Amino acid sequence: MKDKDRRPKGKAGQTVAARAKPAGAAKPLAKKTSQAHPARGDSVPFVRKSVEKPVAQRAAAKTASPESQPPRTEVRIRSGAKPQERIPVILETKGARDYHLIDSGDGLKLEQYGPYRIVRPEAQALWPKALPPHVWDNVDSIFTGDTDEDGMGRWRFPKNVLGETWPMQILDAEFYGRFTAFRHVGVFPEQLAHWSWMKGQIETAGRPLKVLNLFGYTGVASLIAAKAGAEVTHVDASRKAIGWARENQALGRAEHLPIRWICEDAMKFIQREERRGSRYDIILTDPPKFGRGPNGEVWQLFDHLALMLDICREILSPEARGLVLTAYSIRASFYSIHELMRETMRGRGGAVESGELILRESGLDGNEPGRALSTSLFSRWVPK
Repeated sequence: MKDKDRRPKGKAGQTVAARAKPAGAAKPLAKKTSQAHPARGDSVPFVRKSVEKPVAQRAAAKTASPESQPPRTEVRIRSGAKPQERIPVILETKGARDYHLIDSGDGLKLEQYGPYRIVRPEAQALWPKALPPHVWDNVDSIFTGDTDEDGMGRWRFPKNVLGETWPMQILDAEFYGRFTAFRHVGVFPEQLAHWSWMKGQIETAGRPLKVLNLFGYTGVASLIAAKAGAEVTHVDASRKAIGWARENQALGRAEHLPIRWICEDAMKFIQREERRGSRYDIILTDPPKFGRGPNGEVWQLFDHLALMLDICREILSPEARGLVLTAYSIRASFYSIHELMRETMRGRGGAVESGELILRESGLDGNEPGRALSTSLFSRWVPK
């Protein structure tokens, strides 16, 4: 999320005093000018006003600046009709060019990531494995250690020790897969359902859309949006994630794309954008259950989600195409975030569609449909 968000400050306007005539003007004229402005006081030399007034104006301008105002910390009570609802909606990912779910079961999942076959923990895989043991044994890497979603562990390489990264491509985005200590590899493939929808919205809009990607991680969604023609603002609190995202941009020789990489606490960023009056056509938000910002800011999903969505509503443009929320690793029903989204979008019309993102097993060759593996909850507001 970090690249400092630098915006030029506005210059103080010039004053009448700054345009005063030179000191060589005749005395009667100077006296007449002083009388024309009795509020200045006869005891204060006119020439001093050309110094003091701009200073006062700059102070007043600073006080009036939207960025100097305190951030909003309370959720607004909305009025108006709730949006229509579409529930439950199941968004399915069967696979992509460099990814598919081969098999799952017994608390594990077997996936193909580019050239590598990988085994990772998966608590949702309650059923037995469908494929025989020799398939599960013939893998390139296995994550071992803590089985929690964000638990730390290590990678074991049964065949050959592999490098830390490898190139991949999903939709139009090239990026690096990476073996991390938190079992993630740099992309959440089930998000392909949202990314495909977003790509279609951008390509058919007839104008450049502005996309805000909150908790943007390694930038795959940001690269897809920018390549489709959007102007993208990518926000994440992790310097490592921003660095990884920039590496992904360089891998695809996409440095020319209009992407702002911002390393900042997501809540602080959108609070400032609300005060500035900034607007976005599509907002993607993929918050963790718990997190910390670069300056120690604390994020708690159940404490802060309502305010975050409320501010996101305020920075949606009048012709917005959508607001997307994904929630991982929480003990809640999709109905919870569905009703929250409908309350947030009261009076805005459109519809809220909510449900689950799933990955569909597709066998060794990627063409044999199998069981559905639930990965996360989602709620999405669309204007119609």
